[in-house]
Amino acid sequence: MNDTGLVGAQKTLSPVLRAKALDNRLPDPILGDRYAEEAMRGLDPDYDKRRFGTSQMGLAAVVRAKAHDDWARAFLAEHPDAVVLHLGCGLDARAYRIDPPPTVDWYDLDYPAIVELRRRFLPPREHYTLIGSSVTDLTWLDRVPRGRPVLVIAEGLVPYLTETDVRRLLTSVVDAFPTGQVQVDTVAVWAWRTSKWDPTLRKYGTRFHCGFDDPAVLADCHPRLEYVDEAPMNDSPELMAKAPANVRRAYRLLNLLPGLRRSTRIVRFRFIETTVDGH
Repeated sequence: MNDTGLVGAQKTLSPVLRAKALDNRLPDPILGDRYAEEAMRGLDPDYDKRRFGTSQMGLAAVVRAKAHDDWARAFLAEHPDAVVLHLGCGLDARAYRIDPPPTVDWYDLDYPAIVELRRRFLPPREHYTLIGSSVTDLTWLDRVPRGRPVLVIAEGLVPYLTETDVRRLLTSVVDAFPTGQVQVDTVAVWAWRTSKWDPTLRKYGTRFHCGFDDPAVLADCHPRLEYVDEAPMNDSPELMAKAPANVRRAYRLLNLLPGLRRSTRIVRFRFIETTVDGH
């Protein structure tokens, strides 16, 4: 990979982007993101020429992205005046895949080094703003318009934060907006506690910092926040329908292992305005 100046968890954008790039080569892609393929080639021109360079085992991450996309489209169809906060965006091209109407103001937020990569590999668009900041430095919220519905998307972000920071982030967002939807994905407690031995995370010099066996408990951090539902990932019907046969077989075997099928949970929360009597 080219020297990008990324460190630690920032480097994990590469395997996720690679999975989305390889998905775009499938005859019937799950996500079908041409921007991912172009950005991955720019980030690492030889990404598909090394050992296992074209392996599709990362397609579960593509399913995760598709679930977030589907929820986002549904929310924006109901709230065409929304503000979107895509936190820890990496090089994901969600704003381009969804292509929201001009009534939506979209904010992609990540570390300054990643924002610079986005400027190199992804085109500008109207009603779209890049913010270079750590997500935990909540002063970035001061740059976002209030008084409108908000859609918060945190794909592949929460496990890299502490539980304290996650709860502080959710509380601050709910306090700042009248109504909204929050989409996150979390890992199980066992995945968090064993992450220091995970070969992929070790490769990038990082680890997880929180995990939840029941991520619905995050709704407890604010009285207006409520758990809605979750989407499948490792056992997604779409994964089993569209992945190459060898990948489908591998996931079926892996899902037989205790705890692995739901080791990652894609979860949706919502909040609404309260009336004077609190309802």
